[in-house]
Amino acid sequence: MPPVRPMLAKAVHAVPREPGLVFEPKWDGFRCVVFRDGDELELGSRNDRPLTRYFPEVVEALSAGLPPRCVVDGEIVIVTPEGLSFDLLQLRLHPAASRVRKLAVDTPAGFVAFDLLALGDRDLTGTPFGERRRLLEGVLADVPGVYLTPATDDPDQAEDWFTRFEGAGFDGVVAKRTDLAYEQDKRVMWKVKHERTADCVVAGYRPHKDGVGVGSLLLGLFDDAGALHHVGVASSFTAARRRELVEELAPYRRDALVGHPWAEWASIDAATPGAQSRWNPTKTLTWEPLRPELVAEVRYEHLQARRFRHTSRLVRFRPDRAPESCTYAQLEEVAPAELRELFGK
Repeated sequence: MPPVRPMLAKAVHAVPREPGLVFEPKWDGFRCVVFRDGDELELGSRNDRPLTRYFPEVVEALSAGLPPRCVVDGEIVIVTPEGLSFDLLQLRLHPAASRVRKLAVDTPAGFVAFDLLALGDRDLTGTPFGERRRLLEGVLADVPGVYLTPATDDPDQAEDWFTRFEGAGFDGVVAKRTDLAYEQDKRVMWKVKHERTADCVVAGYRPHKDGVGVGSLLLGLFDDAGALHHVGVASSFTAARRRELVEELAPYRRDALVGHPWAEWASIDAATPGAQSRWNPTKTLTWEPLRPELVAEVRYEHLQARRFRHTSRLVRFRPDRAPESCTYAQLEEVAPAELRELFGK
Protein backbone atom coordinates (compact mmCIF):
# COMPACT_ATOMS: atom_id res chain seq x y z
CA MET A 1 0.00 0.00 0.00
CA PRO A 2 1.18 3.57 -0.62
CA PRO A 3 3.25 5.40 0.19
CA VAL A 4 6.48 3.77 -0.92
CA ARG A 5 9.70 5.75 -0.70
CA PRO A 6 11.69 5.23 -3.93
CA MET A 7 15.12 3.63 -3.71
CA LEU A 8 17.81 6.24 -4.36
CA ALA A 9 21.31 6.47 -5.83
CA LYS A 10 24.57 8.01 -4.66
CA ALA A 11 26.80 9.90 -7.05
CA VAL A 12 30.07 8.51 -8.38
CA HIS A 13 32.45 10.14 -10.84
CA ALA A 14 32.80 7.32 -13.37
CA VAL A 15 30.86 4.33 -14.67
CA PRO A 16 31.66 1.50 -12.21
CA ARG A 17 33.07 -1.68 -13.72
CA GLU A 18 32.80 -4.28 -11.02
CA PRO A 19 31.05 -7.59 -11.85
CA GLY A 20 27.35 -8.13 -11.21
CA LEU A 21 26.05 -4.70 -12.27
CA VAL A 22 23.18 -3.68 -14.54
CA PHE A 23 23.22 -0.23 -16.14
CA GLU A 24 20.26 1.92 -17.20
CA PRO A 25 19.90 5.46 -18.59
CA LYS A 26 19.06 7.97 -15.86
CA TRP A 27 15.73 9.49 -16.93
CA ASP A 28 14.96 13.18 -16.44
CA GLY A 29 11.31 13.25 -15.46
CA PHE A 30 9.05 12.78 -12.43
CA ARG A 31 9.98 9.74 -10.37
CA CYS A 32 6.76 7.81 -9.88
CA VAL A 33 5.72 4.65 -8.05
CA VAL A 34 2.55 3.20 -9.58
CA PHE A 35 0.06 1.28 -7.41
CA ARG A 36 -2.58 -0.77 -9.22
CA ASP A 37 -5.34 -2.89 -7.71
CA GLY A 38 -7.90 -3.71 -10.38
CA ASP A 39 -9.61 -0.53 -11.51
CA GLU A 40 -7.81 1.51 -8.86
CA LEU A 41 -4.54 3.07 -10.02
CA GLU A 42 -2.51 5.73 -8.20
CA LEU A 43 0.61 7.63 -9.27
CA GLY A 44 2.77 8.42 -6.26
CA SER A 45 5.67 10.89 -6.39
CA ARG A 46 8.98 10.83 -4.58
CA ASN A 47 7.80 13.53 -2.14
CA ASP A 48 4.34 11.96 -1.63
CA ARG A 49 2.69 14.56 -3.87
CA PRO A 50 -0.14 12.78 -5.73
CA LEU A 51 0.34 12.87 -9.50
CA THR A 52 -2.72 10.91 -10.60
CA ARG A 53 -4.99 13.84 -11.47
CA TYR A 54 -2.33 15.57 -13.59
CA PHE A 55 -1.66 12.69 -15.99
CA PRO A 56 -4.94 11.05 -17.06
CA GLU A 57 -3.35 9.74 -20.27
CA VAL A 58 -0.64 7.97 -18.22
CA VAL A 59 -3.29 6.41 -15.98
CA GLU A 60 -5.11 5.17 -19.09
CA ALA A 61 -1.94 3.73 -20.62
CA LEU A 62 -0.87 2.02 -17.41
CA SER A 63 -4.35 0.53 -16.96
CA ALA A 64 -3.85 -1.17 -20.32
CA GLY A 65 -0.17 -2.04 -19.89
CA LEU A 66 0.20 -3.28 -16.30
CA PRO A 67 -0.94 -6.48 -14.57
CA PRO A 68 -4.20 -6.17 -12.56
CA ARG A 69 -2.40 -6.02 -9.21
CA CYS A 70 1.15 -4.66 -8.98
CA VAL A 71 3.47 -1.90 -7.78
CA VAL A 72 5.93 -0.53 -10.35
CA ASP A 73 8.73 2.02 -9.97
CA GLY A 74 9.52 4.27 -12.92
CA GLU A 75 9.54 7.75 -14.38
CA ILE A 76 6.93 9.97 -16.04
CA VAL A 77 8.50 11.70 -19.05
CA ILE A 78 7.53 13.90 -21.98
CA VAL A 79 9.36 13.22 -25.24
CA THR A 80 9.76 15.87 -27.94
CA PRO A 81 11.68 15.77 -31.24
CA GLU A 82 14.57 17.44 -29.37
CA GLY A 83 14.56 14.95 -26.51
CA LEU A 84 13.07 14.80 -23.01
CA SER A 85 11.39 18.04 -21.85
CA PHE A 86 11.29 18.67 -18.12
CA ASP A 87 9.87 22.15 -18.69
CA LEU A 88 6.76 20.75 -20.41
CA LEU A 89 6.47 18.20 -17.62
CA GLN A 90 6.41 20.93 -14.97
CA LEU A 91 3.65 22.77 -16.84
CA ARG A 92 1.47 19.67 -16.48
CA LEU A 93 1.05 20.35 -12.75
CA HIS A 94 -1.88 22.71 -13.26
CA PRO A 95 -4.73 23.20 -10.76
CA ALA A 96 -7.50 23.57 -13.36
CA ALA A 97 -9.06 20.29 -14.51
CA SER A 98 -9.87 21.74 -17.95
CA ARG A 99 -6.23 22.72 -18.42
CA VAL A 100 -5.08 19.27 -17.32
CA ARG A 101 -7.30 17.66 -19.96
CA LYS A 102 -6.02 19.99 -22.68
CA LEU A 103 -2.36 19.43 -21.82
CA ALA A 104 -2.90 15.66 -21.75
CA VAL A 105 -3.73 15.97 -25.45
CA ASP A 106 -1.27 18.71 -26.43
CA THR A 107 1.79 17.43 -24.52
CA PRO A 108 1.09 13.78 -23.64
CA ALA A 109 3.39 12.06 -21.18
CA GLY A 110 4.56 8.46 -21.04
CA PHE A 111 5.77 6.12 -18.32
CA VAL A 112 9.12 4.34 -18.33
CA ALA A 113 9.21 1.34 -15.99
CA PHE A 114 12.44 0.18 -14.38
CA ASP A 115 11.52 -1.88 -11.29
CA LEU A 116 8.76 -4.19 -10.04
CA LEU A 117 8.01 -4.04 -6.29
CA ALA A 118 4.92 -6.23 -6.03
CA LEU A 119 3.01 -8.61 -8.27
CA GLY A 120 -0.31 -10.09 -7.20
CA ASP A 121 0.05 -11.10 -3.53
CA ARG A 122 3.83 -11.26 -3.77
CA ASP A 123 6.03 -8.56 -2.17
CA LEU A 124 9.16 -8.38 -4.32
CA THR A 125 11.13 -5.76 -2.39
CA GLY A 126 13.31 -8.46 -0.83
CA THR A 127 13.86 -10.22 -4.16
CA PRO A 128 17.19 -9.59 -5.98
CA PHE A 129 16.98 -6.94 -8.67
CA GLY A 130 17.98 -9.39 -11.41
CA GLU A 131 14.83 -11.42 -10.70
CA ARG A 132 12.65 -8.31 -10.40
CA ARG A 133 13.89 -7.12 -13.79
CA ARG A 134 13.13 -10.52 -15.37
CA LEU A 135 9.61 -10.46 -13.96
CA LEU A 136 9.08 -6.86 -15.11
CA GLU A 137 10.08 -7.78 -18.66
CA GLY A 138 7.51 -10.55 -18.63
CA VAL A 139 4.49 -8.62 -17.35
CA LEU A 140 4.61 -5.29 -19.23
CA ALA A 141 2.17 -5.21 -22.13
CA ASP A 142 3.31 -3.58 -25.39
CA VAL A 143 0.98 -0.57 -25.37
CA PRO A 144 1.57 3.07 -26.39
CA GLY A 145 2.69 5.23 -23.50
CA VAL A 146 4.28 2.45 -21.41
CA TYR A 147 7.95 1.58 -21.94
CA LEU A 148 10.60 -0.64 -20.41
CA THR A 149 13.87 1.14 -19.73
CA PRO A 150 16.89 -0.19 -21.65
CA ALA A 151 19.36 -2.15 -19.53
CA THR A 152 22.78 -3.66 -20.12
CA ASP A 153 25.47 -5.46 -18.14
CA ASP A 154 28.15 -4.08 -20.49
CA PRO A 155 29.99 -1.09 -18.94
CA ASP A 156 31.27 -0.06 -22.38
CA GLN A 157 27.70 0.31 -23.62
CA ALA A 158 26.88 2.26 -20.45
CA GLU A 159 29.78 4.61 -21.24
CA ASP A 160 28.38 5.04 -24.74
CA TRP A 161 24.91 5.86 -23.36
CA PHE A 162 26.45 8.31 -20.91
CA THR A 163 28.08 10.23 -23.75
CA ARG A 164 25.45 10.12 -26.49
CA PHE A 165 22.22 10.25 -24.49
CA GLU A 166 23.07 13.58 -22.88
CA GLY A 167 21.77 15.54 -25.85
CA ALA A 168 18.36 13.94 -25.40
CA GLY A 169 18.05 15.30 -21.88
CA PHE A 170 19.10 12.22 -19.92
CA ASP A 171 20.72 12.84 -16.53
CA GLY A 172 23.40 10.17 -16.95
CA VAL A 173 23.61 6.46 -16.11
CA VAL A 174 22.42 4.41 -13.13
CA ALA A 175 24.13 1.21 -11.94
CA LYS A 176 22.42 -1.47 -9.82
CA ARG A 177 23.72 -4.73 -8.39
CA THR A 178 21.79 -7.75 -9.68
CA ASP A 179 21.53 -9.05 -6.08
CA LEU A 180 20.17 -5.72 -4.76
CA ALA A 181 16.97 -5.78 -2.71
CA TYR A 182 14.64 -2.79 -3.00
CA GLU A 183 15.60 -0.58 -0.04
CA GLN A 184 13.22 2.34 0.34
CA ASP A 185 14.68 5.84 0.65
CA LYS A 186 18.27 4.51 0.79
CA ARG A 187 21.09 5.44 -1.59
CA VAL A 188 22.15 1.95 -2.54
CA MET A 189 22.37 2.40 -6.33
CA TRP A 190 25.05 4.40 -8.14
CA LYS A 191 24.53 7.29 -10.53
CA VAL A 192 27.00 8.91 -12.88
CA LYS A 193 25.82 12.38 -13.89
CA HIS A 194 27.11 14.85 -16.44
CA GLU A 195 29.09 17.78 -15.14
CA ARG A 196 30.49 20.47 -17.39
CA THR A 197 31.56 24.09 -17.17
CA ALA A 198 30.35 27.14 -19.06
CA ASP A 199 31.07 30.85 -19.01
CA CYS A 200 27.91 32.88 -18.36
CA VAL A 201 26.96 36.52 -17.91
CA VAL A 202 25.91 37.44 -14.36
CA ALA A 203 22.94 39.76 -14.93
CA GLY A 204 21.42 39.79 -11.46
CA TYR A 205 21.07 37.96 -8.19
CA ARG A 206 18.41 36.84 -5.77
CA PRO A 207 18.83 37.75 -2.09
CA HIS A 208 19.17 34.90 0.37
CA LYS A 209 16.29 34.27 2.72
CA ASP A 210 18.50 35.47 5.61
CA GLY A 211 18.19 38.98 4.14
CA VAL A 212 21.90 39.76 4.34
CA GLY A 213 23.54 37.69 1.63
CA VAL A 214 23.32 36.55 -1.98
CA GLY A 215 21.15 33.47 -2.46
CA SER A 216 21.79 32.80 -6.13
CA LEU A 217 23.35 34.37 -9.21
CA LEU A 218 21.16 34.86 -12.30
CA LEU A 219 22.98 33.61 -15.38
CA GLY A 220 22.59 34.54 -19.02
CA LEU A 221 23.82 33.43 -22.45
CA PHE A 222 23.64 35.28 -25.77
CA ASP A 223 21.92 33.77 -28.79
CA ASP A 224 22.99 34.29 -32.41
CA ALA A 225 20.93 37.48 -32.62
CA GLY A 226 22.67 39.02 -29.61
CA ALA A 227 19.77 38.62 -27.15
CA LEU A 228 20.68 37.66 -23.58
CA HIS A 229 18.59 34.75 -22.28
CA HIS A 230 18.18 33.72 -18.66
CA VAL A 231 19.56 30.15 -18.48
CA GLY A 232 19.49 29.36 -14.78
CA VAL A 233 21.12 30.15 -11.46
CA ALA A 234 24.26 29.37 -9.49
CA SER A 235 23.78 28.85 -5.76
CA SER A 236 24.70 26.67 -2.75
CA PHE A 237 27.03 29.22 -1.18
CA THR A 238 28.31 29.07 2.39
CA ALA A 239 27.09 31.76 4.79
CA ALA A 240 30.46 33.51 4.59
CA ARG A 241 30.52 33.38 0.81
CA ARG A 242 26.98 34.81 0.59
CA ARG A 243 28.13 37.89 2.50
CA GLU A 244 31.31 38.23 0.41
CA LEU A 245 29.29 38.19 -2.79
CA VAL A 246 27.25 41.19 -1.67
CA GLU A 247 30.43 43.27 -1.62
CA GLU A 248 31.84 41.76 -4.83
CA LEU A 249 28.64 42.47 -6.77
CA ALA A 250 28.02 45.95 -5.34
CA PRO A 251 29.91 47.81 -8.12
CA TYR A 252 27.65 46.23 -10.75
CA ARG A 253 24.43 47.43 -9.09
CA ARG A 254 24.95 51.10 -9.97
CA ASP A 255 22.60 52.13 -12.82
CA ALA A 256 21.97 48.44 -13.44
CA LEU A 257 18.57 48.90 -15.06
CA VAL A 258 19.81 51.44 -17.59
CA GLY A 259 19.79 49.50 -20.83
CA HIS A 260 19.48 46.17 -18.98
CA PRO A 261 18.33 43.43 -21.41
CA TRP A 262 15.87 42.06 -18.86
CA ALA A 263 14.42 45.39 -17.67
CA GLU A 264 11.28 45.55 -19.77
CA TRP A 265 9.73 42.12 -19.93
CA ALA A 266 6.15 42.54 -21.08
CA SER A 267 5.11 39.50 -19.08
CA ILE A 268 6.62 37.34 -16.41
CA ASP A 269 6.64 33.57 -16.50
CA ALA A 270 8.39 30.81 -14.61
CA ALA A 271 11.44 31.01 -16.85
CA THR A 272 12.33 34.60 -15.94
CA PRO A 273 13.69 36.27 -12.81
CA GLY A 274 11.05 37.90 -10.64
CA ALA A 275 8.51 35.18 -11.35
CA GLN A 276 6.61 33.00 -8.93
CA SER A 277 8.03 29.59 -8.11
CA ARG A 278 6.39 26.73 -10.03
CA TRP A 279 6.47 24.57 -6.92
CA ASN A 280 5.41 27.25 -4.41
CA PRO A 281 3.01 29.83 -5.93
CA THR A 282 3.18 31.99 -2.78
CA LYS A 283 6.94 32.46 -3.15
CA THR A 284 8.05 35.41 -5.28
CA LEU A 285 11.51 35.07 -6.75
CA THR A 286 12.54 38.71 -6.40
CA TRP A 287 15.87 39.72 -7.90
CA GLU A 288 18.40 42.53 -7.93
CA PRO A 289 19.62 43.57 -11.41
CA LEU A 290 23.34 43.88 -12.16
CA ARG A 291 24.99 45.51 -15.14
CA PRO A 292 25.66 42.50 -17.43
CA GLU A 293 29.43 42.97 -17.41
CA LEU A 294 30.61 40.20 -15.09
CA VAL A 295 31.40 36.71 -16.39
CA ALA A 296 31.21 33.61 -14.19
CA GLU A 297 32.48 30.12 -14.91
CA VAL A 298 29.88 27.68 -13.57
CA ARG A 299 29.67 23.92 -13.31
CA TYR A 300 26.46 22.44 -14.73
CA GLU A 301 25.07 19.01 -15.59
CA HIS A 302 23.17 19.48 -18.83
CA LEU A 303 21.08 21.85 -20.89
CA GLN A 304 17.33 21.29 -21.27
CA ALA A 305 15.14 23.57 -23.43
CA ARG A 306 18.00 26.09 -23.62
CA ARG A 307 18.32 26.33 -19.84
CA PHE A 308 20.39 24.54 -17.20
CA ARG A 309 18.27 21.62 -16.01
CA HIS A 310 19.62 21.76 -12.44
CA THR A 311 21.13 24.49 -10.31
CA SER A 312 24.72 25.18 -11.33
CA ARG A 313 27.66 25.98 -9.04
CA LEU A 314 30.03 28.89 -9.22
CA VAL A 315 33.61 27.90 -10.04
CA ARG A 316 35.12 31.39 -10.33
CA PHE A 317 34.58 34.81 -11.85
CA ARG A 318 36.34 35.44 -15.16
CA PRO A 319 37.47 39.07 -15.49
CA ASP A 320 39.46 37.99 -18.54
CA ARG A 321 36.28 37.13 -20.49
CA ALA A 322 34.06 39.60 -22.35
CA PRO A 323 30.32 39.14 -21.69
CA GLU A 324 29.64 39.06 -25.45
CA SER A 325 31.68 35.86 -25.71
CA CYS A 326 29.21 33.96 -23.49
CA THR A 327 27.02 32.30 -26.11
CA TYR A 328 25.03 29.12 -26.59
CA ALA A 329 27.67 27.88 -29.02
CA GLN A 330 29.66 26.41 -26.12
CA LEU A 331 26.69 24.21 -25.13
CA GLU A 332 25.62 22.58 -28.39
CA GLU A 333 23.94 19.19 -27.92
CA VAL A 334 22.24 16.77 -30.33
CA ALA A 335 19.63 14.16 -29.41
CA PRO A 336 20.64 10.58 -30.28
CA ALA A 337 18.68 8.38 -32.66
CA GLU A 338 18.09 5.83 -29.87
CA LEU A 339 15.43 8.04 -28.33
CA ARG A 340 13.27 7.77 -31.45
CA GLU A 341 13.93 4.04 -31.63
CA LEU A 342 12.74 3.56 -28.04
CA PHE A 343 9.60 5.68 -28.26
CA GLY A 344 8.74 5.11 -31.93
CA LYS A 345 8.14 7.63 -34.66
